[in-house]
Amino acid sequence: MELKRRDLLLGSAALAMSCAKKSSTVLSRAVTQVFDAQPTRDGAGVSISRALGSRALNMLDPFLLLDSFQTDKPEDYLAGFPDHPHRGFETVTYMINGAMEHRDSVGNHGRLGPGAAQWMTAGRGIVHSEMPKQESGLMWGFQLWVNLPASRKMIAPRYQDIPPAQIPELELEHGKLRVVAGTANGKTGPVSGIDVEPTFLDIALRPGGTQSVTLPTAHTSFLFVSTGAMKVGGREVRQGQLAVLSPGESVTLEGLDGRALLLAGKPINEPVARYGPFVMNTEAELRQAFEDYRSGRLTQGT
Repeated sequence: MELKRRDLLLGSAALAMSCAKKSSTVLSRAVTQVFDAQPTRDGAGVSISRALGSRALNMLDPFLLLDSFQTDKPEDYLAGFPDHPHRGFETVTYMINGAMEHRDSVGNHGRLGPGAAQWMTAGRGIVHSEMPKQESGLMWGFQLWVNLPASRKMIAPRYQDIPPAQIPELELEHGKLRVVAGTANGKTGPVSGIDVEPTFLDIALRPGGTQSVTLPTAHTSFLFVSTGAMKVGGREVRQGQLAVLSPGESVTLEGLDGRALLLAGKPINEPVARYGPFVMNTEAELRQAFEDYRSGRLTQGT
């Protein structure tokens, strides 16, 4: 009887140790799907590649759109993005090369050069433009759209203009890491006060380089490779591809001489009604947004 009791106790202890070991294991994110960015034009005719927000991949809650523009042909970008409205979400512009100038109906004005970022909360309504400030040379950057929860769609517009010097840049053993939002390698990005608590990283890794990043477990995440290639969990993701990542506590990237954006954010889990420059929760709210824009009320907060 005593032997059986001791065996039972030893067995329980072993089971407890096994469970503890499993619970302490870091669950690494893996690639679940890969999508090729689709070439298209936007604004007044700017040539872009749409990685998110297309028919193939409509959205990844809370992310609505990711466009990449990367060309040295002036005819592909000089027309820019003249005045246009937004309501109900946030736009993020991140530049690698070239220069863009932002102006909006709230009075904000900023110049985005290489390495700069702009996080604009459209809220209840804003009209803005983003126009090239160069006539030749490489124009390379990204535009990301981030949703707002229903309770925050009609807040006052807000604008965060972030020069390159304010974005932490870390030298890795085989690459570089820039932290626009969120935290990585002990550094926290300058973007603050965003509802979805985003992570926005720009990572470059040479062959043989690896980088692990801890992410909030419940956050949606994806990787977009802008040059070269990278591996996630042994799966290669090539230039111009977006990889949707599984849930987990971290993601480990392996460099194949590539550069990529790693993005994560808290899902909103609400209905989405979107058309053109407006993102709301219902069709009725969309119709109201268009009516407010036509009547001039969009930027008046009424």
